[in-house]
Amino acid sequence: MSFFKKTKEYLVGVSAEAKRVTWPGKTELWESTLVVISFIFILAATTLVCDKLIEGFIKVVHAGA
Repeated sequence: MSFFKKTKEYLVGVSAEAKRVTWPGKTELWESTLVVISFIFILAATTLVCDKLIEGFIKVVHAGA
């Protein structure tokens, strides 16, 4: 089978699959975006707290040495 025939079959399959996709509506997209942004802020805050705790621990250990 030639490269071009395989490529054509692949693209036809991709096109057929894309037609079956159910795309989210505006409301669902907005809600999902808010969830992702909220999670990013929560993760950033958690990372900041852990970083400050580790920094403080290192300062205490270093000062005592």
